[in-house]
Amino acid sequence: MQRWRPPRDSTRHLAERSRLYGPGEGDTEPDPTEIERGSEPEEMERGTDPVEMERGTDPVEMERGKEPEEMERGTDPEEMERGTDPAEMERGTDPAEMEQRREEDPAGEWGVRPRHRVCMVSDFFYPNMGGVETHVYQLAQCLLQRGHSVTVVTHAYGDRTGVRLLTGGLKVYYLPLRPFYNEATPPAIYLSLPLLRCVFVRERVTLVHAHSAFSCLAHDALFHAKAMGLRTVFTDHSLFGFADASSVLTNKLLCVSLCDVTRAVCVSHTGRENTALRAGLAPHRVSVVPNAVDTTRFRPPEWPRRAAAGGRGPGTVGSRRPGRITVVVVSRLVYRKGIDLLAGIIPELTALHPDLHFLVGGEGPKRLVLEELREHYRLHDRVQLLGALKHGQVRDVMVQGDIFLNPSLTEAFCMAIVEAASCGLQVVSTRVGGIPEVMPEDLMVLCEPSVRALALGVEQAVERVRRGAVPHPATTHERVARLYDWRDVARRTEKVYDAAARDAALPLGERVERLLARCGPFAGLVFGFMALLDVVLLFLLDLLYPRHLIDAAPDTAPLRTGGGGGGLVLDLTMTLDHNPNPDLNPDLKLGSRPNHDPGHNPNPDLHPDLNPDLKLGSRPNPDLKLGSRPNHDPGHNPNPDLNSGLKFGSRPNP
Repeated sequence: MQRWRPPRDSTRHLAERSRLYGPGEGDTEPDPTEIERGSEPEEMERGTDPVEMERGTDPVEMERGKEPEEMERGTDPEEMERGTDPAEMERGTDPAEMEQRREEDPAGEWGVRPRHRVCMVSDFFYPNMGGVETHVYQLAQCLLQRGHSVTVVTHAYGDRTGVRLLTGGLKVYYLPLRPFYNEATPPAIYLSLPLLRCVFVRERVTLVHAHSAFSCLAHDALFHAKAMGLRTVFTDHSLFGFADASSVLTNKLLCVSLCDVTRAVCVSHTGRENTALRAGLAPHRVSVVPNAVDTTRFRPPEWPRRAAAGGRGPGTVGSRRPGRITVVVVSRLVYRKGIDLLAGIIPELTALHPDLHFLVGGEGPKRLVLEELREHYRLHDRVQLLGALKHGQVRDVMVQGDIFLNPSLTEAFCMAIVEAASCGLQVVSTRVGGIPEVMPEDLMVLCEPSVRALALGVEQAVERVRRGAVPHPATTHERVARLYDWRDVARRTEKVYDAAARDAALPLGERVERLLARCGPFAGLVFGFMALLDVVLLFLLDLLYPRHLIDAAPDTAPLRTGGGGGGLVLDLTMTLDHNPNPDLNPDLKLGSRPNHDPGHNPNPDLHPDLNPDLKLGSRPNPDLKLGSRPNHDPGHNPNPDLNSGLKFGSRPNP
């Protein structure tokens, strides 16, 4: 049976890419789907041979990507337009079953996407806690499960330096760089070049994914990856203004980093518009991939499915602790998180509602404001400050409350409100940034970022709790689980990686032209010279420390088990039915012994008279028991000629 060959346009596209980039530069690893479909050189030559065209290949059919013999085998054009591979149809595979198997084993023979070698770079990663840290970790784990190679690069945290292996085989490089403000490293630029180059070469990276505009290490990685000809993707997790000095400086740095980036990702549509304006990017090069939540971790406590006193129906509940309503706030205690708004509403709400309590988790410079407030109004028993929380403690804090309050002044996507809703809390949040896109209006109360509006929003949520009009926590949890899933985030990110892999790496001349056009004449010249110097330094490093001297790191893959656990295994392809040397031992299988026969004598010719009846697995003395002695007789003398009076078990000279 003949194999399906790619359309003429696809073949010409592959040949053109090979001509432009050369072998191993346009794509460091071949696309397995193209190999299955016949992209080998002989197949490509056979697909464009004029003799084959003369044998009846209709140009119209070639433009549609189908050949007459494929049509004769019964391939329906409508089926092919729907995306069904004829080769898979020949195997008798149902499209629905094929799609299900692809989802169950994306890294196996049913996987249709190329395997990317991704390096995620950010200053913000574990053991630090936050939205960016959670996003990087969860996305990396899901990409590993889908068969990609993922490595994380961040700076050192205390004594945590070097290479660490986390759950699922995730490899993390903690570079010997120290942060100087808010867990961000200073701009190292050329000082980080040898370290990042070594990591990229050692891990055979094909795509660098940087996270957060606040991370200088992420910008350095983008800068060096472009000089090395790697594809680059940047995810922006924040919103910025255009007027204040810090925003102006950050926007200029972002413009330099993103003017020649391959693809960009934002976590909300509002963030996409903001990033496109700040960096001058074409909107079609910016994708929207939202955050998600691990709903298996953020679960509500056990709650009986019945209406509370005064409730409106069987799907509503009241306060978790009768006679007390708790408002939970979990965030970094900084200005942009709206801690000043929180300090403004606490005195008013505690005076109006004697049963209202506040539970605040997090650390930051604005903690002093809350401590002074608590001292001034004597609210030590009503306002509890928990300090910094570990990620495993966040859920335990959230389930103690009835209402979750997010007073942020700017947010691209607030993961905390999704986690709180997954725990069954009623959410109150400011209407800023991309928050209105996060959840339906019936699951949260939105209000303007002012003290008065925020106080009214909290009062509205308090009345709902008192009347028992809050949706059941289990119902809210199920809705959030359907809306947000990290596996869906990984699938959408894969599409961005695929698009980036299809794009060409920009040469140095075009990079300098973009810097001059986007950053202005002065800044463009400065950063253009820096890009040229970066290429020169890379050339010198290749001379002093050639790439072939850097050992390639072995691939690691997650160990998928029935219980959903993960572990570290090497990327081996041997199976129990594999014969490592079929010419030497044609019947040998891995895991078996060459001549394992219980009745076999391993060497009958060497000493035929020694044990002629000895068989492998048999005992020379069948009556001998383990732990007994062969001739253990108290009256036996082992050497009668030497000690005529000595008996076994007696002493020579008692």
